Amino acid sequence: MLLIHASTDLAQQIPLWPSIPFFIILLAIAVGPLIAEEWWENNRNKLLVSVILSIPTIYYLVSMGLTEHLEHQILGDYVPFIVLLTALFVITGGIHLSGDIKAKPWVNTLFLGLGYLLASFMGTTGAAMLLIRPVISINQERKFTIHTILFFIAAVANCGGLLTPLGDPPLLMLYLRGASFTWFFNLLPEWAFTGALLLIIYYIVDSKYYKKEPKENLAADAREIEPIRLTGAMNFIYLLGVILSVAFINHDVIPDMAQADAPFWLKHLREIILVALTAIAYFTTPQITREKNKFSWGPIFEVAVVFIGIFITMTPTLIYLKQNAPGMGLTEAWQFYYSTGFLSAFLDNTPTAVAFHSVASSIPIADNVAVVANVAEHILKAIATSAVFFGALTYIGNGPNFMVKSIAEDHGIKMPSFFGYMFKFSLIVLLPIYILTQLLFI
Repeated sequence: MLLIHASTDLAQQIPLWPSIPFFIILLAIAVGPLIAEEWWENNRNKLLVSVILSIPTIYYLVSMGLTEHLEHQILGDYVPFIVLLTALFVITGGIHLSGDIKAKPWVNTLFLGLGYLLASFMGTTGAAMLLIRPVISINQERKFTIHTILFFIAAVANCGGLLTPLGDPPLLMLYLRGASFTWFFNLLPEWAFTGALLLIIYYIVDSKYYKKEPKENLAADAREIEPIRLTGAMNFIYLLGVILSVAFINHDVIPDMAQADAPFWLKHLREIILVALTAIAYFTTPQITREKNKFSWGPIFEVAVVFIGIFITMTPTLIYLKQNAPGMGLTEAWQFYYSTGFLSAFLDNTPTAVAFHSVASSIPIADNVAVVANVAEHILKAIATSAVFFGALTYIGNGPNFMVKSIAEDHGIKMPSFFGYMFKFSLIVLLPIYILTQLLFI
């Protein structure tokens, strides 16, 4: 049987120790909010951590003659990553949904289902920020609401984003590595199966709690009715522009973008258009709409300063993984599924997906196996699916998780602790669903 071997352009083998700054920054992201919440909340401190940890990595890469790898990480990955997230953040931040209708189980399930559908096209962050406040408002007269927020985190802030590169940052990274925009539609069975189970289980749970609601709460819920209103609808046009830009402005559709001597504007045409759409959306959306959404630049600035450190410091790690992947013993799709998944839950699902893509791209591939983004297609499916789904296992697995938790607590909902979330919800509800998904599809 013929084998296709991934190759590396490195003549020298690099050790693991240059990856120490990368491990430290991931550790800081994981434990910072838990042990030094007030200090870590300051974005200037996050920037300081990123700069301090990036300096030795940059020095090492330059001294080893590996600057082209650093350049690729910054210009080829980080810039498209942060430009797209900023576009989605600004555009969806100009859409406001308000109102208060009866918080019946079917209504709540409908909102979670809507969020699940929107997440792949607005991004999990965009869909979560659009719908979390209306969901809280609808349920404000009910006594039992915590379970709704937990399922919201799982469905809207994570699992719903599986179908396009817009849905979740790990998928964008795989898109930038060669997976086409439409390839992610191949994950429809996993997406539909998981979404159906989440919504069915939620409906059953919410129906149970609805029967326990005190009569006075249900009476108040029936009195406090306000029609659902949508403002900022023009931003859906801008959002369509983002979708079309990511789908059609790439190397597959415009091969000249991949030429080494292509002008700067052509190489970064997609990002230029996304920046233009972002600016148009920001300046044409009434300020009052953004005020209703409590829009601020803080969250996207936080992502920018943390991930510049991640993208720089992970460069030696990616090189190391490419060189040593064949000896790691990862060959089966299910192995990549659980390895990617559990690390995504406790680190960050974006660098985790990138790291395991590097591993997968450096192992032998049989000649009769479909290849996507330099990886066996069935393994890429495992990496993509688990990176998105397992981000819901903890509060720190995906960025929107903590944002939803914080908004819920600001509205007086007492959310479970870090470990309470895991042991009372994710491990007993989500993990069995993910295992079934692997057994059926991976």
